[in-house]
Amino acid sequence: MASRPGLLTDWPWTPLGSFKYMVLAPLVIDSIYSYASMRDGEKLLIVALTVWRIVHGQIWTSVSRYLTAKGAKRIVNKSIEFDQVDRERTWDDQVIFNSLVIYLLKLYVLGTNTLPFWRLDGMALVVLLHVGPVEFIYYWFHRALHHHFLYSRYHSHHHSSIVTEPITAVVHPFAEHISYTIIVAGIPIVTTFLCGTVSHVSIFLYISYIDFMNSMGHCNIELIPRSFFSLFPPLKYLLYTPSFHSLHHTQFRTNYALTMPIYDYMYGTNDKSSDSLYETSLEQEEEKPDAIHLTHLTSLDSVYHFRLGFSSLSSHPLSSRCYLVLMRPFTIIISIILTSFSSRAFVFERNRFRDLTIHSHLLPKFSSHYKSQQQKESINKMIETAILEADKKDVRVMKELNGYGEMYVRKHPKLKIRIVDGSSLAAAVVVHSIPVDTREVLFRGRITKVARAIVISLCQNGIKVMVLREEEHSMIAGFIGGHCKENLVLTTNYSPMIWLVGDGLSKEDQKKARKGTLFIPFSQFPPSKLLKDCFYHTTPAMIIPDSAQNIDSCENWLGRRVMSAWRVGGIVHALEGWEEHECGLEVPMANPPRVWEAALRNGFKPLVLPSLETK
Repeated sequence: MASRPGLLTDWPWTPLGSFKYMVLAPLVIDSIYSYASMRDGEKLLIVALTVWRIVHGQIWTSVSRYLTAKGAKRIVNKSIEFDQVDRERTWDDQVIFNSLVIYLLKLYVLGTNTLPFWRLDGMALVVLLHVGPVEFIYYWFHRALHHHFLYSRYHSHHHSSIVTEPITAVVHPFAEHISYTIIVAGIPIVTTFLCGTVSHVSIFLYISYIDFMNSMGHCNIELIPRSFFSLFPPLKYLLYTPSFHSLHHTQFRTNYALTMPIYDYMYGTNDKSSDSLYETSLEQEEEKPDAIHLTHLTSLDSVYHFRLGFSSLSSHPLSSRCYLVLMRPFTIIISIILTSFSSRAFVFERNRFRDLTIHSHLLPKFSSHYKSQQQKESINKMIETAILEADKKDVRVMKELNGYGEMYVRKHPKLKIRIVDGSSLAAAVVVHSIPVDTREVLFRGRITKVARAIVISLCQNGIKVMVLREEEHSMIAGFIGGHCKENLVLTTNYSPMIWLVGDGLSKEDQKKARKGTLFIPFSQFPPSKLLKDCFYHTTPAMIIPDSAQNIDSCENWLGRRVMSAWRVGGIVHALEGWEEHECGLEVPMANPPRVWEAALRNGFKPLVLPSLETK
């Protein structure tokens, strides 16, 4: 919001929150009725234009985030945080507003008359109007917005984003956007309508052109090649570049152009460093990370929740949304395309921890694929390829995710990169999550490397670990020696108030828990929260230090600025410069206390137990 919000700052449908698209219900219903009863498809074209603009904006956001994570040709090397993501989640308000304006013009101005599909003279007139009055009026209006009176009340909201994303282009107060609609869209469309040359194509192409140029100018990646200007030097005055407009967001009082810098050059407001920043940005090479976190998709809806998906969803913990259910057919199509045609991991996030650059790479597979024997070979091949590519780039640490890291270490003994699964820290986090005065815990879930380490640590500390199944008891007992083994107890008693749970916890098991029981997961996936009178801790995770930068998305179901212990384990390994591998199902685990102390020393903090938060 602006520093001193002025009149008509908020959009009229702001109180509706996530239900704001309901204001378009009359348009959608009327368009369907008009087409069904009278074969009038013009209102359906308005709906189609609305959908296209939203899809177009999302494509730009996803591509821009992917390119900025890679780092090549990046313009501003600064971070984006949650406050910017929250501020820009209203980017689609202008789409709703423009659609309503066009719908009202159709109802009360055009009426039953229809527009021609295409007119060349109308398209030519739109081009001339944009180059002439639109660019000129916008330039002076934009300069006026930087006067302290209007800037503090309106335009400072837009300039709160120093590092821009494509959707930053359309994040403005309501009153400001009314002005943009009149100047940028109103002048060409209304003029061609009055001249009788307007057409469906001219409206669609012009609005799409404005959206495209706005998104490109704010994408923070220099996309315009030198050849454009070398082949036709005057193009410098007719086409702005992302770096040209980026200077407007960093210097504030230069480069005011909408899309054509000619008036900045005419009136002396072009930034003198525009050319040098353009050249520097083009020469920016792809960034080499110090560590890589390799991850995968979880549920179907996670295609929208990870950082290249919907920013409004990725900035919050993974949860079900009603409109995502309606999008399920589209989701399935995206998922099939992503998993079938992507044969390698790709970068989607870049973070900074002190002097380290951490990349997150996505393996285009879902959790269900890891349970399929048919997918096992292809997944292992993808991971192996990712490890070898990272090794060639001299990446120091890779946090791998399938637990079979020792297979790659044995196959490639000369690897310089260190493979870390983060199990040691995950086990330490769970152990330190157990209340100090605990005397007994109930263990239930699939026995993993992490589970064994937790049970051994608790037994050594004199805490009784109650196991419900004989096969689980015999499997764990083999790893416990001496008098500690007596603390591992086979029981049918569900009375302990602390439950350590993992994959395989059934609903029937949960129902036997006493009121007030605390469930502490040791698995990477959380149990279903079946009981309302019990407490559920998060999966092993830690709060990241304030110094960590470019954190603008949530990791699966975890909260903001919280990372899974497995991921943190890889980061700590890189921060400490440890030389050993930490991976494999049967390989002895690294020293959990050492990893825990290193995590705390580097600023990571444990999460508060849910019972304490509630009480």
